[in-house]
Amino acid sequence: MSKEITSRATDYAQWYNDLVLKGGLADYSAVRGCMIIKPYGFALWEKMRDALDEMFKETGHENAYFPLFIPKSFLSREAAHVEGFAKECAVVTHYRLKNDPDGNGIIVDPEAKLDEELIVRPTSETIIWNTYKTWIQSYRDLPLLINQWANVVRWEMRTRLFLRTTEFLWQEGHTAHASSEEAMAETLTMLNVYADFAENYMAVPVIRGVKSPSERFAGAIDTYCIEALMQDGKALQAGTSHFLGQNFAKAFDVKFSDRENKLDYVWATSWGVSTRLVGALVMAHSDDDGLILPPKIAPVQVVIIPIYKGTEQKEMLDGKGKELALQLKNAGMRVKFDNNDNNRPGWKFAQYELKGVPIRIAMGVRDLENQTLEVARRDTKEKIAIPLEDISARVNGLLKEIQDQMFQKALDFRDNHISRADTWEEFERLLDEKGGFISAHWDGTAESEEAIKEKTKATLRCIPLNNPAEVGVCILSGKPSTQRVLFARAY
Repeated sequence: MSKEITSRATDYAQWYNDLVLKGGLADYSAVRGCMIIKPYGFALWEKMRDALDEMFKETGHENAYFPLFIPKSFLSREAAHVEGFAKECAVVTHYRLKNDPDGNGIIVDPEAKLDEELIVRPTSETIIWNTYKTWIQSYRDLPLLINQWANVVRWEMRTRLFLRTTEFLWQEGHTAHASSEEAMAETLTMLNVYADFAENYMAVPVIRGVKSPSERFAGAIDTYCIEALMQDGKALQAGTSHFLGQNFAKAFDVKFSDRENKLDYVWATSWGVSTRLVGALVMAHSDDDGLILPPKIAPVQVVIIPIYKGTEQKEMLDGKGKELALQLKNAGMRVKFDNNDNNRPGWKFAQYELKGVPIRIAMGVRDLENQTLEVARRDTKEKIAIPLEDISARVNGLLKEIQDQMFQKALDFRDNHISRADTWEEFERLLDEKGGFISAHWDGTAESEEAIKEKTKATLRCIPLNNPAEVGVCILSGKPSTQRVLFARAY
């Protein structure tokens, strides 16, 4: 099975595509730039979605759903917002088809033109804030904490499965508050929720930071982000949380009466993560033999594979395997007992290795006679003999150990790939030879930021939160700088 996968050292991009396709996560579709998420990939997304949804609800948020279509006039009300998304929008202009009178199939009915074009949502701030105008009148209606699970469309010219597709799945939170301080607290709360999820569920360490003005979300006052590092030394933005100030409230005239009965515009946030997280998971942990999934979000945590000869052994192992699967399920694990006799055990071993199942248990007649089972870890490929009587507790403990060690391995890699550069020559050399995050001084200007990007293809990923003050000079311009920021080549 591993021979079908391109090695990371040979072609990292092809390795990634091989894992996504051969690991059964996704497939290409007939629609350019759009992907089909296959059952195994969707099961992984569901585990992510369910964990995040619970975290959102624990912080007081509720789910709702808003229309897929946005009137064009809504998008134009916030100037920075429309400028940021105008080139990515799919536009609906007609509402009916008809048979071509010349017999050439189906054509758009020219008489069915919409009075106002509809935008297929690239994000939902505009239609949500138009709605909030009718929902909010008083401070008693605040805070309004809404989340939406949905699909969005952003017309992309160059696409990659999960990482950048024309249509993708995500969640988008949209909240309204009575004060700037409350909205800012919400922005940082959700940033920390994302960081907590990435580190404690995905086992991916992240850096919390704020984007430069050039990299802000269109229409935001500030954009906060979590940045992760992939195994090829490139960064990936894994989630964003935006402090929107009163921009959208003013654009849609959303006011509230405060406790002194004075009218004011409400304060807003928005925040989101998408199926891009599946791509991050693949690139952060997997190896040349396939996926490696952290136990907390693996669709299957344990697979049991019977090894037998003849009908009698198969029937005996079927019964014992089902008993063990039920025992492990009752202990809180997601278990699959694969007694499908269409494939040999060796093929199954390779298949579940490719799919990244954290633990594999081989069960043979001799194993049962000895009351000991062979347990194999996907992450380290270590095999352990575990007494049958201890199997539930030991496997549960092993899953936790795998989760913790996967995070530590990724953290060590990330920390070993944060380098300091004090000169332009050192900056370029580190980017080319080592990759990862480069901590360097920047003069704070968009001109220097753009020039660095043009010269090296490295972008300013973030200004880390709680960044220490440090006097220095910009690596490019030589102008004064008061702090280091993180640059990296990125997805």
